[in-house]
Amino acid sequence: MSLLIKNGKVYQNGSLIQKNIFINDGKIAKLTSQIVQADKVIDAKGKIIIPGLIDAHVHFREPGLTHKEDFLTGSMAAAAGGITTVLDMPNTIPPTTNLQRLDEKRKLARKSVVNYGFHFGSTDDNIAEIEKAKGVASVKVYMDYTTGDLKLDDYNALKKIFSSNKTITVHGENENILKAIELIQHGKNHLHFCHVSSKEELYYIRREKLESRKLSAPTALEIKNSVSVEVCPHHLFLTAKDINELGNFGEMKPGLKTKDDQKALWEGIHNGKVNAIATDHAPHTKEEKMQANYPYGVPGCETMLPLLLNALNNEKNNKKMTLKKIVELCCENPAKIFKIKNKGFIKKGFDADLTIIDLNFEKEVKNNELFTKCKWSPFDGWKLKGWPVAVLVNGNIVFMDGKINNIKAKEVSYYE
Repeated sequence: MSLLIKNGKVYQNGSLIQKNIFINDGKIAKLTSQIVQADKVIDAKGKIIIPGLIDAHVHFREPGLTHKEDFLTGSMAAAAGGITTVLDMPNTIPPTTNLQRLDEKRKLARKSVVNYGFHFGSTDDNIAEIEKAKGVASVKVYMDYTTGDLKLDDYNALKKIFSSNKTITVHGENENILKAIELIQHGKNHLHFCHVSSKEELYYIRREKLESRKLSAPTALEIKNSVSVEVCPHHLFLTAKDINELGNFGEMKPGLKTKDDQKALWEGIHNGKVNAIATDHAPHTKEEKMQANYPYGVPGCETMLPLLLNALNNEKNNKKMTLKKIVELCCENPAKIFKIKNKGFIKKGFDADLTIIDLNFEKEVKNNELFTKCKWSPFDGWKLKGWPVAVLVNGNIVFMDGKINNIKAKEVSYYE
């Protein structure tokens, strides 16, 4: 099937250009000033077309926790939020820590309406499984407590995992960040820090990245080129003071921090010390969050892009975002960090994963209108200006006019 997006402004190479996008067989065939004959036409007049967002940090809770979320409902939430690719975390029940479980999760994910990939879990005795795992975004190492039972303390096991040939994605807080940077020097792989949330953590990483530390042969690399930093919208737009109003619904790991910490994250975005933004979409039911022994985590797929676009729109906001930064941190860099093929850019021959945004569209976040199965957001009641209005995945219209088209997507592939 062919499709033409006409009259829109297309984001490419840091600029907006007036071009039409011709899509054929799920790929971007060309950008043109001409009106090309197509099976279907989308008129994007007054809209902006950006690459589909890549959310490198989601918890779609399948298998084992599907009362909270699953690959269908989670992917619907992602599509409604302008996200066309997700990378799912391994802390499910059972966790994704061996090849059989990875294969089982692949089968479960086939119901997804956005493209998907997987992080592989680590334990103190699964290094053989890690080395055999193919087609995964990274090995996830939990060095601090989170949902599930994957926290890893054994130094010898950590050393082996960090010496593997896989990208290492770390949940590490405070001093464990330094521990992870020390461990990565045993190998030559990339180290990606999830949900960095404090001024202190950014300082640790910045200090180490600025030092030229050669890694192992055959190629001498500098650690500053081998470490990337991810932050999350809840840490960018909420602080610990918001827990007074949100209660348990504002509790996540890592927790909300101070205004100074939040300011440091925004400074990291502006000065290039932050490389990616991801949701850490971690839904729980309302009933679970209201318990005394509540679980940590908040949903976020549907609100990440609107929050960032609202910041872009708000001239009085000292956290002002730019479209260039949104695309860099939510599209281009995640594709580069995890070596995802044909994603993150609007280029001829790339997959037609596209998000059409209306910077003037203003809407209130409402719990009962969310696609996520948990049906709540810490941003309920926020009025945001700037929303995705249409989303294409592999050239198929998956989201438009507030509705989801249930068209199955694909597992991503990776550059070697």
